[in-house]
Order: sequence, then C-alpha cells, then structure tokens
Amino acid sequence: MAPTHDHPGELAAQDPIRLLAVRDAPLSVDEVFAAVGDTAAGGTALFVGTVRNHDGGADVDALGYSCHPSAEAEMRRIAERVAARYPVRALAAVHRVGDLAVGDLAVVAAVSCPHRGEAFEACRMLIDDLKHEVPIWKHQQFSDGTEEWVGA
Repeated sequence: MAPTHDHPGELAAQDPIRLLAVRDAPLSVDEVFAAVGDTAAGGTALFVGTVRNHDGGADVDALGYSCHPSAEAEMRRIAERVAARYPVRALAAVHRVGDLAVGDLAVVAAVSCPHRGEAFEACRMLIDDLKHEVPIWKHQQFSDGTEEWVGA
C-alpha cells in the first residue's frame, strides 16, 4: 500500500538543505546533527567519516584533502537530487580540507525524514554521491614513504 501523506510533515520540506560546506577547520558532529533537527522528522541518519590508519593493505600516517572551487556547488547539486528523491525534512553535509591526522573527522553528513528507512536511504545516497561526484581529492601518505592521490 502506497503512503497517503495525510499529514504535511510526511512531505519534503520547502528548503530542506540547511548546511553545506567545505572547511579547513575541524568538523563538529553536533553542528551537523543540530542543523537537521525538525519536529516533523521521525528518523535522522548521521554518517561520520574519519581518517583511518590503513588503506589497501598499507599503513596510513596522514593525509590531506584538497578541492576544486566548484566543490560546494557540486555538494548542493547532489543535496538537491537527494531531496527530490526522498521526503527530506532537513539535510546537512560538511567536508574537511587541509592536513588531517588519523582519527580526524573528514566528512559529516545527516538527513532527517518522516521515517527511519527514508532517512537511512537518503543519507546513504548523499554520502555515496558526495564521495563519487564532488571534486575533492585525498593525498595519502603511507608509513613506507609512498603516497597516493585518490578522488572524484
């Protein structure tokens, strides 16, 4: 049975995109979570991406992120696509650039929707599409002295 949307809160918000940014300062999970608060949302999904100490079987010592000037515009395009596909009440995403250490927050994304399933699906689409389409590049430095560039 298809949803009937008997209540206005079941529908997407007029402008659900609350926060999108690329920053060179440490990220805040609390800021992103607060940005997606909405009384019509029954579910909020939050994704936190951190710098891990390994990649592809090699030990990672540090990494740096850099981006193209169009990165925030691309984030907005993706956020609008997610909001068009799901009944998003609120959406936020922030990505870090600059030099990061193992354990640092690299990206924080969150979506709130009327129901948990929609929130999970929308947040997954948001982070997956950000990772694959936004021109942000990662420069990894490995313990053995090698390095690698990875990015959209």
